[in-house]
Amino acid sequence: MPSYGWLLALSLAALTGNNAGAIAYERTERNCSLVPPYLPSTAVNTTLQLQELRERMRPLNISAYIIPGTDAHLSEYIAPRDARLAFMTGFTGSAGTAVVTQTKAALWTDSRYWVQAKRQMDCNWELEKDETQEDYDVNLESSNRSLKSIPANLVDQVWKDRPPIPPDTLTQRSWQMKVEHIRNEMRDNPYQPTALLLSALDETAWLFNLRGNDIPYNPFFYSYTLLTMDKIWLFLHTDRVSEELKVYLNASCEGPLCVQLKGYDTVLDNLKTYVAQPGVKVWIGTEYTNYALYELITPQDKLMTSSYSPVLTTKAVKDETEQRILRDAHVCHLHTQTHTHSHSGYTQKDSRGPSFETISASGPNAALAHYSPTNETSRRLTVEEMYLIDSGGQYLDGTTDITRTVHWGTPTAMQKEAFTRVLMGNIEISRTIFPSGTRGVNMEMLGRRALWEVGLNYGHGTGHGVGNYFGVHEWPVGFQGNNIPFRAGMFTSIEPGYYKENDFGIRIEDIAVIVPIQTKYGHNFLTFDTVSLVPYDRKLIDTSLLSSEQVRNCLTPLLVKMLRCNWKLTIILFLKGGTKKCLPNTLTHTMNAQ
Repeated sequence: MPSYGWLLALSLAALTGNNAGAIAYERTERNCSLVPPYLPSTAVNTTLQLQELRERMRPLNISAYIIPGTDAHLSEYIAPRDARLAFMTGFTGSAGTAVVTQTKAALWTDSRYWVQAKRQMDCNWELEKDETQEDYDVNLESSNRSLKSIPANLVDQVWKDRPPIPPDTLTQRSWQMKVEHIRNEMRDNPYQPTALLLSALDETAWLFNLRGNDIPYNPFFYSYTLLTMDKIWLFLHTDRVSEELKVYLNASCEGPLCVQLKGYDTVLDNLKTYVAQPGVKVWIGTEYTNYALYELITPQDKLMTSSYSPVLTTKAVKDETEQRILRDAHVCHLHTQTHTHSHSGYTQKDSRGPSFETISASGPNAALAHYSPTNETSRRLTVEEMYLIDSGGQYLDGTTDITRTVHWGTPTAMQKEAFTRVLMGNIEISRTIFPSGTRGVNMEMLGRRALWEVGLNYGHGTGHGVGNYFGVHEWPVGFQGNNIPFRAGMFTSIEPGYYKENDFGIRIEDIAVIVPIQTKYGHNFLTFDTVSLVPYDRKLIDTSLLSSEQVRNCLTPLLVKMLRCNWKLTIILFLKGGTKKCLPNTLTHTMNAQ
């Protein structure tokens, strides 16, 4: 909806209104009947803004200009930059409508705000004590007057120091900063690409700090981007682009930081036209570029390829703000397994739904690593079997993903051993210290070693990247051969498992951020800092299989982070032969949020 759609101009010859008469003099309220008028210190001088507004009304032949107290979306709560009524009148109440003509200015508000209005408005304004809001069209029709919208917001033109759009809470980098960073990577590349084609949906969303809802579970919108050193072409469904978004993207200019909006279906023609020029070379990431685009970039000397675009490799390393808020999306946010409420500031308004279809499976269904329920396969839960839940959420600042396996009855010896060995694999990766630039595939076997020792294994990957309100599977971070080397600031899941066909399934998945660590002799070393906070099922852990290092590694970080959340904890450490039991079962039931 265009931001000017609610701005209304009235073709009225004049504005008339009832004079409510003199208001009893009080030092906290204005008295416009005195000569000179009395104004309390809380009153705002509105002479200049009214004068300038009227000057802008005259050439447009506007007789009366209506200023509502809400924003373009009729919101109950508005941003500071949408407080146009307050700017023009000085009145900051949450309900009101102002009308300005060439000779008069009046504010209508209800009885809740009459006193407040008399304290905040100067005598340029008449206060109309009206408790109802009338239908403009109905009332104007009978007087042969018309209500029209205009393509410009006159108040915004007058409001010289109008507050800007708040900084993107998802990142400390503006889209202009990101564009310049990617252009620098293009300049530094020895093959000297002249353009970069972005095909993955999260590439464009990240570059411009935008989100959409075209894809289930993922806040993406259909788009491509062609970025050169002096041009930006964004291909999307232009009919959905608001005027506010056009302003945000600098879409009305032609400079190197002006985004040219093109129809989504025109990307092929525009790419073909660009490639036809002499001396151009287009950089693509082959993992996410379809063949229809790829084949247009001919001859071969006009094509430059890498597995991933510089946008994906840059996005993989979270900046300080992204790290903090992505931690917050996990820290103090326990999933339904613990039935615990957090005090991290989260409310339902922060949630944008699940980040993928929840995997909720028991018994033989859990033996399918990515089970999806059907009427034929759904079964009743019982206490005598394993239960696996893999769930995650999309929040305005982060994407979560976590898997836990529990048993409500008495697990078999085989189930306990398998669970413990999966846990050992999770711990061994989590506690690993490695040089910066190490590839995840080179340490992936640590997640399997305890299982391999007894002839067990699992058939899926050991981990994947996650985003800041992006995809729950965010490439190119992870432990597979086609993932990029680990660097500080990357987030990845760690999720070994084991699945016994037609019997049970086990997976333990946590999210961790890669952080620097100081070693005794070496520098530039990294390790994992787990940010997930859901306890493991104590009854499934055979502590006799765990080393003292593994026990300390799984217990200590969790307690530290719980204390960071200001929880009152009652923690019982069971001792057997001097060895601590890892994550006692009572932990789930004794956490009480303050």
